[in-house]
Amino acid sequence: MTEPHPSLSTGPTRRSALRAAGGGTLLLGLGLAGCRSAVSETSSGSGDAGASPRRGGTLDVAVNSDFTPGLLFSQSGQSYQHRLIYNTLTRYDDRLRPRPELATSWTYAKDGRGITLRLRDDVTFHNGRKFTADDVIFAVKNLQNPVRAAQLRSTAATITGFEKRGDHELVLKLAHPVNNLFDLFEFMIITDPETVEDAVTGRKLIGTGPFELKKWSPGSGLSLTRHDGYWQPGRPYLDGVELRVIPQADALISSLRSGQSQLSFNVPGKSLGTVKDDPGLTITTYDTGSGAVYIGVNTTVAPLDDRAVRQAIAWAVDRERLLAQALGGYGLASAAPWPKSSPAFTEAHRTHYTHDAGKARELLRSAGHSKLELPLLHLALPGDTAIAEALQYDLRQVGIHVTLQPTDPATAQKKLISQDMPALWTMGHGFSQVQPSTLAVSAYPFNEKKNTSKYRSADYTAVVQEAWTKPESSAAQANALHEKISGILLDEAFIIDLVVRGQVQVAADGLRGVTLNKFSYLNLDHAYLV
Repeated sequence: MTEPHPSLSTGPTRRSALRAAGGGTLLLGLGLAGCRSAVSETSSGSGDAGASPRRGGTLDVAVNSDFTPGLLFSQSGQSYQHRLIYNTLTRYDDRLRPRPELATSWTYAKDGRGITLRLRDDVTFHNGRKFTADDVIFAVKNLQNPVRAAQLRSTAATITGFEKRGDHELVLKLAHPVNNLFDLFEFMIITDPETVEDAVTGRKLIGTGPFELKKWSPGSGLSLTRHDGYWQPGRPYLDGVELRVIPQADALISSLRSGQSQLSFNVPGKSLGTVKDDPGLTITTYDTGSGAVYIGVNTTVAPLDDRAVRQAIAWAVDRERLLAQALGGYGLASAAPWPKSSPAFTEAHRTHYTHDAGKARELLRSAGHSKLELPLLHLALPGDTAIAEALQYDLRQVGIHVTLQPTDPATAQKKLISQDMPALWTMGHGFSQVQPSTLAVSAYPFNEKKNTSKYRSADYTAVVQEAWTKPESSAAQANALHEKISGILLDEAFIIDLVVRGQVQVAADGLRGVTLNKFSYLNLDHAYLV
């Protein structure tokens, strides 16, 4: 099949601009109308919506943790800069339909074991070198390298051959069909092969994106300047971007309210109520569910090797209270990982576990326990600490006493990748916002072959592999496979989902044109300040 070359515009999408000054009703739950698509290109602020784009100015983005070069090729909380410096082959619209970026069009082989990509011929890297098919080949091989710790390495590994047809047409040959190839194309940043080893140490970040790296100051942030040779005519509007590290919540909020920073995705949930009272700031929610909150369980640590104990934890948590108190009401309480936009979502899965302390105690007693003492790792950030403290309270009510282990984000991510987590941990996960199979073949907590919980199951592997490698399945067949995957996740409870949550953006009222892709890469191609 041949995909046409549609406009870069994705058309109308759902969004919410929540401003206390306007007296509007706060919409809780990402599934409600009013939430914004992850690929929406509507304006960020709600002030003078008819203003023409203005060129110039530097956007200050407040982030709560620094760029980690070693995680450049994996998706994490430090991925905002990816789409500023780099491009991807394609991007999804709000209906999970791939749209052109560096690839202009594509044709699948009839047997699903190949795809022909036609590439842009007017793209240059920041160092002046022309973008060609060789750069796509390198990008795929780079993700196949286990050293890169890329979540979609399994999908990249299905690409076993390359056939160049000139500099700007490439055939990718697959070992077997997969249904998440375009997840890979949106995830995979196109880097300069000659400087990739400098990139993973932070010395040079050379891509084809709208901004070039001016300076990385470890602990302070990234300074980016406009790439004058960008392939999109007249873009970007901004002269530069500063990603400034402000780990303290009060200081981050103060920076936004004073106008020193104009954008952040890191305001803690419990502080959003304060922010929404500021008439100069706008809160926008993204409905992708790309930041779901969960409890991870190391199934090799007794007594967590007992499914009944894991299920007790799932019943013990008051998800609605967690959502209201620690997350400011932004999200959807859910026992399953799927946002409402996912084809795998069902209301029955979402409500499979609700708060029932009595049932939790009963399960613990049936497993021979009246009191447990366990560690709980969490990120040493204000919002994550609030989540961990709420979980600590709920678990204590059923006899599970947890000791909190605050950990810096880079160390926690490395522990997640290396399967070096303690008995319990709480973090956020993505990958439920794209093809459902991607979650179970790519996300570290869920990976059917090698997950952080060290959970293994032949049944889980079989159903995940079938869902992943059968792109020709009918909707009914796909739904049946999604049902099986969800059933295993809920019953085995090696990952205990709590709240499905997209990104929550806080922006100055004079900022326009901000968007995120499905993997929370910040896109400022069309952003401007008024």
